[in-house]
Amino acid sequence: MDLVLSDGNVYRGAPFGADREVEGEVVFNTGLTGYVETLTDPSYRGQILVLTYPLQGNYGVPEGPFESRRIQVQGLVVTHYSSRPSHHASVRSLGDWLSSEGIPAIEGVDTRTLTRRLREHGTMQGWLVGDARDLEAAKKRADVVDMKTVVDLVSPRQIERYPGGDLKVLVIDTGTKETIVRSLQKRGASVIRAPFGALWEPLLDEVDGVMLTNGPGDPSDLGGLVERVRTILARGLPTFGICLGHQLLSLAAGAKSYKLKYGHRSQNQPVLDLVTSRAYVTSQNHGYAIDDASLPADWEPWFANLNDGTNEGIRHRFRPFRSVQFHPEAAAGPRDTAFLFDDFIRMVGEMRRVRHHEDDRPRLSAHAS
Repeated sequence: MDLVLSDGNVYRGAPFGADREVEGEVVFNTGLTGYVETLTDPSYRGQILVLTYPLQGNYGVPEGPFESRRIQVQGLVVTHYSSRPSHHASVRSLGDWLSSEGIPAIEGVDTRTLTRRLREHGTMQGWLVGDARDLEAAKKRADVVDMKTVVDLVSPRQIERYPGGDLKVLVIDTGTKETIVRSLQKRGASVIRAPFGALWEPLLDEVDGVMLTNGPGDPSDLGGLVERVRTILARGLPTFGICLGHQLLSLAAGAKSYKLKYGHRSQNQPVLDLVTSRAYVTSQNHGYAIDDASLPADWEPWFANLNDGTNEGIRHRFRPFRSVQFHPEAAAGPRDTAFLFDDFIRMVGEMRRVRHHEDDRPRLSAHAS
């Protein structure tokens, strides 16, 4: 099986997943571990993933938990695949798992050379095909995801509720990683998880805060959702965005997004907190970024990427709205920034107490003198 890039370069490999031809944007992840969590991250839907670390599959696949209910990538490219994992939690091999979910994969590719090409020329379209010599016919057969509507594929079909504590958080699902929900529950919050396209506005009356989550695609394709996010801001509910959610909050604030040359996908992205001047190692998976210069006056950059200086977070100067481009839940990577969930829950609790205090104040009747 071959990986063919849109610039004509061909990378030959041996198949070890499903026997299927696919098309997708070719992206790379430089993480050293965590392929189970990475493959099930909904933000990868529609993309052919290249893993730069040379050994994959060596610890097999456990029963779970995963980041979603299925493998999300369009296809997988690795250097060396281990078909005989030796780990006490493994229940099957990576190849068996990929085959069972219809995901093609190839090994034997020099993924670091491939990654250098993607870094130099930018992310590009690619095809995993049986034989590159019959490329035009293979392209017609290849399965491809419409990236304009890709969020529809990763959002749930109905509203779900997860028990927790007294605080209630509405999660607007554009491809939510399961660890985000677990992170909120762990901190004593009950979660209402709503598909982004559902009528979730009435739920704002019963929740104490809102979480905007990760997901695939270009945030500018979700203009309707951006307008709806503005209704959340108008109500003043504490709001926290992650990854795509960060971009949606930024667009709702009035900022602009743009496509990165090749994105940030790894578990070792360094970011700087612009308020405290502390640096953190973060897990990331995104191909778009927010333009700092486009932020309105009442908003400020919160974090910056120490590799390329791009925006990694924003916050409102006076109101309880903030977001980050990286993943503070990061089940497959550093947990340096997990405290951001603590801060969000603390802010939600404080705002709830303020609202309840105001509701309990005695009010003069219309006939009082």
